[in-house]
Amino acid sequence: MILQITDNQQKQQIARQVLEALPEWFGIEQAREEYISDSTGQMFFASIHDEQPVGFLCLKPTGRDTVELAVMGVRKEYHRQGIGRALVKSACQMAKKQGFSFMQVKTVQMGHYPEYDATNRFYQSLGFKEFEVFPTLWDEWNPCQIYVMFLG
Repeated sequence: MILQITDNQQKQQIARQVLEALPEWFGIEQAREEYISDSTGQMFFASIHDEQPVGFLCLKPTGRDTVELAVMGVRKEYHRQGIGRALVKSACQMAKKQGFSFMQVKTVQMGHYPEYDATNRFYQSLGFKEFEVFPTLWDEWNPCQIYVMFLG
C-alpha cells in the first residue's frame, strides 16, 4: 500500500528506518541525515507492508515545470517486488496533478558501482532518459548522472 505522508515526524521516522537499512547506498552519515532532515519539506510517499514502512520516496520542486525525485529507498528484502515502481507511479501521478511536466533524478553514473548500476537500470526501466553527467558535482569518484522523464 502506498500512502502520502504529511506528518513531518512520521516522514523522518520512515526515512530513518529505511535509509539506515541501506548502507550500500546511504552509508555516509552526513548525507543520510541530510536526506532525513530534508524529507520534512518534501512530498513524501511511503510503502507500508504489514503495518511497517518498507520504502519511501520524496519529491521536491526544482523549477516551475520540474520536480526532483530527491531520495528513494526500499529495504533490500523487498527489492524486485514492484514497490519502487509503485512509489514512482504514485509520485508521478501527484506531480502531474500539481502541474509539473518533468521529473528528474540524480544518481551515480553507470559503470562505477554495481549497486548504482542496478539503480540506473531501474530508473531507465521506468522511462527516465539520460540528460547530463556532472563529473565532479559530488566528487570525482561519484559522477552525477541526471535522468529526466516527461510526465505526459
